[in-house]
Amino acid sequence: MPVYRLDQRLIFPPADRADDSGLLAVGGDLSPERLLLAYQSGIFPWYEDGLPILWHSPNPRYVLEASKLHVPRSLEKQMRRAPYRIALDTRFRDVMQACATTKRPGQRGTWITRDMLDAYVRLHTMGFAHSAEAYDGDQLVGGLYGVALGGVFFGESMFAAAPDASKIAFATLVRWLASHGIDLVDCQVHTEHLERFGAEAWPRKKYLTELRKRLDRPTVRGRWSMETAPLVE
Repeated sequence: MPVYRLDQRLIFPPADRADDSGLLAVGGDLSPERLLLAYQSGIFPWYEDGLPILWHSPNPRYVLEASKLHVPRSLEKQMRRAPYRIALDTRFRDVMQACATTKRPGQRGTWITRDMLDAYVRLHTMGFAHSAEAYDGDQLVGGLYGVALGGVFFGESMFAAAPDASKIAFATLVRWLASHGIDLVDCQVHTEHLERFGAEAWPRKKYLTELRKRLDRPTVRGRWSMETAPLVE
């Protein structure tokens, strides 16, 4: 399959034209309009410093249906003990920066470049990108971030600087999402960590069909909070 080169026009080729690796297109920009269009089209950016922007739509696509969230018994016990305070949208940039600097096995550097950081902070300011954080006292010790549109949360990255911090933040967020009509978490690609929570592989065709259905729902936009319901548009 060909890899498409994007220009200044705000368009993407169909997601099902991605090659076997999931790579669909190269180039373009990280404007809020293009990023939102990408997520709506089943596409996301993933690249490293020194490379042009690379746009992907993998097949299969790993997703978690909120109703199928599996929290291991030991983690559920941990959550009942409430070792961390969980909050939403309080330190979005710090969560992204922590995700960028966390060392991961087999990974050199980070795909969360300075341009990516600035782009997603813009989406956060606009009320589309969100973070869940775990605190030990006032110290940020874990969290994750992503983008929400309609009934889908597009997870991007997570980090942990204390035992189970990101796991507890993730499980808490998925339950919060379900209570606000967001019942599908796009995990993008397989990880054992997310598989243990119940994530599964969907063929790209199924993912795109389910995505379109959920984009018809209103978007829970604005600053999220564990205590209050945010604006729905």
